[in-house]
Amino acid sequence: MTLKVGIVGAAGFAGVELVRLLSRHPHFDLRVITSNSDEGQSISSLYPALKGVCDLPLSSHDDPAVAACDVVFTATPHTVSMNMAPGLLGKGITVIDLSADYRLKDVATYEQWYGVEHTSADLLTTAAFGLPEITGDELTTAHERYAQGNPVLVACAGCYPTATSLAAYPAIDLSQGVVVVDAISGVTGAGRSATSRTHFCSANENFEAYGVAHHRHTPEIEQILGIKDRLVFTPHLAPASRGLLSTVTLQLNDEACSLSAHDIYARYVAAYEGKPFVDVLPLGEMPKTSSVVGTNRAHVGIALNEKTHCLIAVGAIDNLAKGAAGQAVQCANIACGFSEDAGLTTTALPV
Repeated sequence: MTLKVGIVGAAGFAGVELVRLLSRHPHFDLRVITSNSDEGQSISSLYPALKGVCDLPLSSHDDPAVAACDVVFTATPHTVSMNMAPGLLGKGITVIDLSADYRLKDVATYEQWYGVEHTSADLLTTAAFGLPEITGDELTTAHERYAQGNPVLVACAGCYPTATSLAAYPAIDLSQGVVVVDAISGVTGAGRSATSRTHFCSANENFEAYGVAHHRHTPEIEQILGIKDRLVFTPHLAPASRGLLSTVTLQLNDEACSLSAHDIYARYVAAYEGKPFVDVLPLGEMPKTSSVVGTNRAHVGIALNEKTHCLIAVGAIDNLAKGAAGQAVQCANIACGFSEDAGLTTTALPV
């Protein structure tokens, strides 16, 4: 079975990564791509790497062809999707949203952190959260609804929450007190439009913390891990195009202090057994972004500081792949009943 697919916001970095993946997908037929700011240009003129792979023209977000799709991916800034998703769902179209508009289950929390009124808050309770290795039950329920002929809405997890949660999840119930997260991302995580922080002269040869104590991914990580008001999250910008590394420090609770590194490692192996995109590295090895860039894979490594009774868990992903477009395709595969890894069997460059 082949489904007609559209991408709203295809000219951005996450959007063009979707174009790359969906152009070779065995079950999704990419029909329409949109960008209000680049309307009329072909995607391959903006990104010459796509010449001969996808030469579709970019149309505006209100292109009627979007409404003729079976599945629409929305790779847009927050507020855009919340204004489009209800109409698309009303037409029977499944929506895979890469923005933050439907990730947070509590409308007050969304409005507090994003500073805008949520105009389709009724969908927050029905949207499936898209982090398959952790919220697979929600995606299974979404597929059941889809199989009954209903359109579904999937809210894909953000890049920092994905790497952080995959690193911490198998041991979060062993922790107590504050959870400390130091994470670092490549510049593409900030989007295609350059800012005073992300243009070359600022980003090159520079490492910088930003959004300290108030980054918008904070409540999303707390929601996934069930650690409300326990998170200290500090994101950093690195002078790299792609890749994201998150280091999580967990203070072990009294019962967990007796566990060895091998005991905790076994929990990680069991948690991700059968998960095709998460690799738990052997004890003594730590993830690096170069091993996953260009793929939908996540590498996770752990170490135990026995003196302080702290577990250090590290997760590495490609912020545009497992942190955005790749994860969206993975979620769409599950929701639509295809193999989870369809269109995602990519090997990273060895060097």
